[in-house]
Amino acid sequence: MIELLADHAGTREQVAAVTERAMAGELDFAGSLRERVATLAGVPVSALDAVRESLELTPGAAELVAETHRRGWEFGLVSGGFAEILEPLATSLGIRLWRANRLEVAGGVLTGRTVGPVIDRADKAATLRRWAAACGVPMVDTVAVGDGANDLDMIAAAGIGVAFAAKPVVRAQAPFSIDGPRIDAVLDIIDQVDTAAGRTPPA
Repeated sequence: MIELLADHAGTREQVAAVTERAMAGELDFAGSLRERVATLAGVPVSALDAVRESLELTPGAAELVAETHRRGWEFGLVSGGFAEILEPLATSLGIRLWRANRLEVAGGVLTGRTVGPVIDRADKAATLRRWAAACGVPMVDTVAVGDGANDLDMIAAAGIGVAFAAKPVVRAQAPFSIDGPRIDAVLDIIDQVDTAAGRTPPA
């Protein structure tokens, strides 16, 4: 999301380099987010619409959400991206649990700052625990999927932690790993774990 927004500020190359280092675990996420968002100062709010329209879902994402719903499971989306872009996407997929950073706006343009707490590594794990408790789901029955260092605490906290098309640091630490390209391959891992535990996977 942030790199697409940076296109409108002419700072994509600069932002992409910081994003890469943050996802690899070389930089503190909160600090790197502030640095990247600062480059967006002056970008018109209309750019958010353009970014929403240009986003493409990861192959298998819509199918994954649909299948989890068919199985009667909850699906949550917690992102270091931005609520202004994530909310309509989550709504279109029927995802009621979602959380992301918010951009500050003044006079119809982005100020280069976020509003409220930054959704960082610790917050993602805390969000997983909070949602699990609210839904009455034991942590052992939760699944977390991520690709960057910001996802490591969440992946470690989940009953099933999966690295998807992830950075090396994440693949090395996650109990399970999928190279891609389809994210709904996560369902195969869940079914394998259930079978090994003597539970019958849903038909």
